[in-house]
Amino acid sequence: MPLDERLLEILACPKCKGELEYRLGDGEEALLCHACRLRYEVDDGIPIMLIDEAKPL
Repeated sequence: MPLDERLLEILACPKCKGELEYRLGDGEEALLCHACRLRYEVDDGIPIMLIDEAKPL
């Protein structure tokens, strides 16, 4: 289930406060911060925006 466009407009990387790229495809859903090179998973439509839970790109 894709994230709401309004939510995507206000979400920012919790580490650098930068812009996030939304990726949806192949059963994966994530928000990517290219500046920090981190990937934030989206679980059942809920973005997991914890720096400790982020995975490197």
